[in-house]
Amino acid sequence: MNRGSRIVLVISLIPLCWLGMMLVHEVGHVIGAKITGGTVTQVIWHPLVISRTDVDPNPSPLVVVWAGPLLGSLIPILAWGILVRWRYAFLLRFFAGYCLIANGAYIGYGSFEKIGDCRKMLIHETPIWVLWVFGVTACSLGFYLWNGLGPKFGWGKDAAVVTWKLAGSVATVSVLFVLAGFAFGNRG
Repeated sequence: MNRGSRIVLVISLIPLCWLGMMLVHEVGHVIGAKITGGTVTQVIWHPLVISRTDVDPNPSPLVVVWAGPLLGSLIPILAWGILVRWRYAFLLRFFAGYCLIANGAYIGYGSFEKIGDCRKMLIHETPIWVLWVFGVTACSLGFYLWNGLGPKFGWGKDAAVVTWKLAGSVATVSVLFVLAGFAFGNRG
């Protein structure tokens, strides 16, 4: 009955959550740089590349590198918490879960490959087990936030009706976000 709108809603969330997650992650690095006296020289955020923030000078590289995944996880949780009574707060809850899982997987798995932020964390003497604990904790919290959301998206028992208005609104925001990334995002 509302299968098409459910599919549009879910498919629209994929690029929106990916770009949104990268954006709040980089905002975390920028905040970390600003509060420690670092100078942000470049922020890479574009739909076709993995985001990154360059800081030089960077007087507190460990604070800056951890600020990305920490604030990139906390900002969406705070947004959901503030708007929890909003009719469509489940979308923010999904996004918060997405950010937790993405940051947790990145830091947890990245510890083995020593990639990106993880490489910097390890170079600046963060014990590897801290990365593992962050990864497991963030992913677990993300899946916890996702638990039970299926009916809100129109799936499973007691499924809500997903209107075309909602699906179309999310699709529009997603397209606008992608276009903003192409127009204003820096590819490096």
